[in-house]
Amino acid sequence: MTDNFEGLVLRSSLMPDGTLTLQATSEKVPTPANDEIVIRVEAAPVNPADRLMMFPGLKPDALEAITVNGFPGVRGTLSPGAIKGMSARIGQALAVGNEGAGTVVAAGRDVQQYLGRVVALRDGMYAQYRLAKAAECLLLPAGITAVEGAAASINPMTALGIVETMRREGHTALVHTAAASSLGQMLLRLCQQEGIELVNIVRRQEQVDILSGMGARNIIDSSRPDFELCLTQALAETGATLAFDAIGGGTMASTLLACMEQAQRRSLPFSRYGSPVHKQVYIYGVLDPSPRLLQGDYGAAWGVGGWLMTHFLTKAGASVTHRLREKVAAELTTTFASTYAAHISLNEALDPIIITAYSSGSTGTKYLLEPHALR
Repeated sequence: MTDNFEGLVLRSSLMPDGTLTLQATSEKVPTPANDEIVIRVEAAPVNPADRLMMFPGLKPDALEAITVNGFPGVRGTLSPGAIKGMSARIGQALAVGNEGAGTVVAAGRDVQQYLGRVVALRDGMYAQYRLAKAAECLLLPAGITAVEGAAASINPMTALGIVETMRREGHTALVHTAAASSLGQMLLRLCQQEGIELVNIVRRQEQVDILSGMGARNIIDSSRPDFELCLTQALAETGATLAFDAIGGGTMASTLLACMEQAQRRSLPFSRYGSPVHKQVYIYGVLDPSPRLLQGDYGAAWGVGGWLMTHFLTKAGASVTHRLREKVAAELTTTFASTYAAHISLNEALDPIIITAYSSGSTGTKYLLEPHALR
């Protein structure tokens, strides 16, 4: 029945000599098993993690346009140093696109109820068609479009996972870096909804204005000379002892811990060991790939660790995951709404000029890929 479903797929491959290729190719969709569905992918956002998978270790100006068997692509060459840590993917043509949504156009015997419905899904979504287990998909409410549900799988679940982590670990307020991002704005709306104090760290006045317009109360511009003083004051006022850092490299994690310690000491008697309150920074992004530097006085109760939404959900279990996914589905056009600077086709996603645009990382420049668009 599904032999007629054949479409373009974007795959990223790395060769032993360091040649990296992102290539469109045409592939047939296998017949779905009893518990599987075929999705006509209609919308998939371009996230920072997608760019890391498509062009790891390469800047847009290092890519050249190519054509293979009539299909477009781009190619670049990684340095020997950049290949380190990527040995597991050498020789593989990996499907890209971390999330997306579309309409179910075929279904196995046991999941016929999915036919015609819009679903959201993780992984391999830069494709015109995607075969998947029905149980892995998020069934979107009637009336929600693929564009509205395209970003339902990562940022909303990350925002909810951050708040869930805060509660599980006994913290009462949060700090978030890169706070004007799409995820940052979702987290702000979620914290406003649930009465959670949130300290938002941004790097430009333009981003301060965006969050101020959303009603944020604690916005700290890291480019200001009094950044650490303002941050310490906000931490003292909110009592935040948990931070989620999307920057990763440099001194941000160290600054967060040091300012948390100073804020805690304001209300405690002197101790040569510092504050007994545990201060935690989770690094969940790599906007800055430079080395992470930890230096300063954090007292004796602190920690720095990595945090990944998928790992968190695995530990939290199926019931928690289901509860969070249900909240996402119910609030896709409100708390978890996403906006896009531009919509692009698969062909346009392989244009070096457009790659430069969607790789800028600037606030308000998130792109949406529409695999069936004819551009």
